[in-house]
Amino acid sequence: MDAPPILDRTYEVDHQGFLKHSEAWDEAFARITAPELEISGGLTDRHWEIIHFIRSQFQETGECPLVFTTCRAFGLRLRELEALFPTGYLRGACRLAGITYRDRFIDFFGETRSPREREAPTPEKLYRVDALGFLADPSEWDETYAKNKAREMKISGGLSEKHWQVLRHLRAEFGRTGMVPTVIQCCRGNGMELEELESLFPDGYHRGAVKLAGLCVRP
Repeated sequence: MDAPPILDRTYEVDHQGFLKHSEAWDEAFARITAPELEISGGLTDRHWEIIHFIRSQFQETGECPLVFTTCRAFGLRLRELEALFPTGYLRGACRLAGITYRDRFIDFFGETRSPREREAPTPEKLYRVDALGFLADPSEWDETYAKNKAREMKISGGLSEKHWQVLRHLRAEFGRTGMVPTVIQCCRGNGMELEELESLFPDGYHRGAVKLAGLCVRP
């Protein structure tokens, strides 16, 4: 059974509730945050296994593990992931672990590991991107941006109709709700399992599909 949270310390979080400094994480943070993420009855052993896996992978590699990596490690299907973390992988599991996918690209000196991502994709049109290569303004997105970014990501064979289906779905949902769909919502909306999404976007959901769609979950 989950232990009661320790309530005598505070945590610095951003406006979405993500821990600003991953090293400030402790289990009490996860326990306090869990009720906000539609997890009733406290965190189970399964929750803790996944939370500690995400943190250990980050500590070992310096990268937040992809949703595909974590699900494969625990044999999780989409339905099981949703049951454990109803708000999604990034906004559920990773938030509880005090890690965000954006941490993947930052080295110990605060520099990005892929400086070329700061460059404009084409000489004909300039796209404003942040230090991690995400489009600064979603309204500036067009298909040329996605095609050039796909080449940069070395997506073999370029963008297929399946890729475009996912990208257009993300753009449409963002336009309708103002929110980037979770990986669970994206899979459901496109009738896909995680394995198929991974085959399309091996760099990950947020670092692959969401980035190509010109979107970003801003901290």
